[in-house]
Amino acid sequence: MARYPLFVKRDIDGFFGLAIDNLIQILLIVSLGKLLVGWTDMFIFTRILPGAALSLIIGNWYYALQARKLAERTGRSDVTALPYGINTVSLFAYFIFVIMPVYAETGDNVLAWKVGLLACFGSGVIELGGAFAVDWLRRNTPRAALLATLAGIAITFISMDFAFQTFEKPLIAMLPLALILVQYFSRVRFPLGLPGGLVALVCGTILAWALGIMDAGALRSSIKDIGFYPPRPAVGDLVSTFGGGYLWKYISIIVPMGLFNVIGSLQNLESAEAAGDRYETRPSLAVNGIGTLVASMLGSCFPTTIYRKGLGARTGYSILNGAFFAVICLIGAVGFITKLVPMEAGIAIVLWIGIVISAQAYQATPRKHAPAVVVGFLPALSAWGVQAIKQALSAAGTDLTAAAPSVMINGFYGMIALQQGFIFSSMILASISVFLIDREFLKAAYWSFAGAVLSYFGVIHAYRFAGNEVVGDIGVGTGVTYSVGYVAFCLVFVLFHIYRKGRGNGTEDGAEAPL
Repeated sequence: MARYPLFVKRDIDGFFGLAIDNLIQILLIVSLGKLLVGWTDMFIFTRILPGAALSLIIGNWYYALQARKLAERTGRSDVTALPYGINTVSLFAYFIFVIMPVYAETGDNVLAWKVGLLACFGSGVIELGGAFAVDWLRRNTPRAALLATLAGIAITFISMDFAFQTFEKPLIAMLPLALILVQYFSRVRFPLGLPGGLVALVCGTILAWALGIMDAGALRSSIKDIGFYPPRPAVGDLVSTFGGGYLWKYISIIVPMGLFNVIGSLQNLESAEAAGDRYETRPSLAVNGIGTLVASMLGSCFPTTIYRKGLGARTGYSILNGAFFAVICLIGAVGFITKLVPMEAGIAIVLWIGIVISAQAYQATPRKHAPAVVVGFLPALSAWGVQAIKQALSAAGTDLTAAAPSVMINGFYGMIALQQGFIFSSMILASISVFLIDREFLKAAYWSFAGAVLSYFGVIHAYRFAGNEVVGDIGVGTGVTYSVGYVAFCLVFVLFHIYRKGRGNGTEDGAEAPL
């Protein structure tokens, strides 16, 4: 067989590309955890990041071994290991829609962490189970529905938020953004083959220090936190949440995010196969699920995923990535990095990730399904709008409960209803739209019936105000009015299915409706 080296020069490029992406996610965990939930540095360094590190080691090293075995079996020397890391969209979804609401409702940031573990564990179970049911999922869930829902989160809670932050601090953030746009829009290769993400991060950091924005004293102080922080089992903390009703309460977040991870990882496996590396589907997806389960049982609230395969690297970049994050997370060096590197230097990378995810919703689906993608955006836009209203009311010294009767926004209560359980409702509405575009009325009726069931039990649309929060109103019949609406959908689509069968499935009724 051809010689398959452990490391090649392109592994260095691959390592920097993957590691910068993972590093930004680790920095987000620290910054969002402190800002949104009040976690201390030491809590993050001792209870969360060691578990995240071990989950990264498991996946990175498994996929490196998998690539080596594929090379041995095929006699090739150009096999690339599957990239692997923390799921960016799940990170934001669990922070904003699970961890932060629990903290806002209870004021208990440790309980918020425990419920985050539960959400991560639930995602891991779905990912592991999805490895054995992925073909059924692909047949019954339109790609446009999955990607539209994912893109809705990406364009609002990732791209939009970080675009605002970029223009809030332009002196630091706009230079890295320019470099990222040149790298990815123009596809320009930087001198010495340096990854654009690394160049943007370094330039942003140098600029921030040169402008005197960074705190040298805090940087020196952070060195004291460096030590050894081994992973600590969190199974007891995880199990303690099972009886609190939190799984049912946040099922509308957990299940769709788990499904996204399964389908997204599968699509990236297909991308790898298109580039020449055919990996077995079931073990590849199963290990991804195992990595997420391990993360939850060792204190990390954030699922892992397979990324889209890069070109040129082999296995060395994956081994280096696992080792790098093992070192920085287990010795508490992340605190030093957060004091050295300003968040504004890296947000351009996250902004770009959101842009790519959003664009993919159109690029990776049939052109005729574009309207369904737009429909899938609407619940996420509602969720983002409600979040903005809550922040404005809080700054004004009031809350939703007090202000809701006088909010002068046309359709305000409809916005509230649409954002409640919005990940499920986005999938349902986009799926209905896809099957109507394809004139598969019976399938559209099935998805409408799913909407009727979920709304009847309050998983979607049903809500109540609690201070400045909108919380789900879970229970039998709590969303009965919305359920009736979905039943009306269902009946209409069934009638059109019968009508078309009676006429035959010819094209005489196929003229486009006038605009």
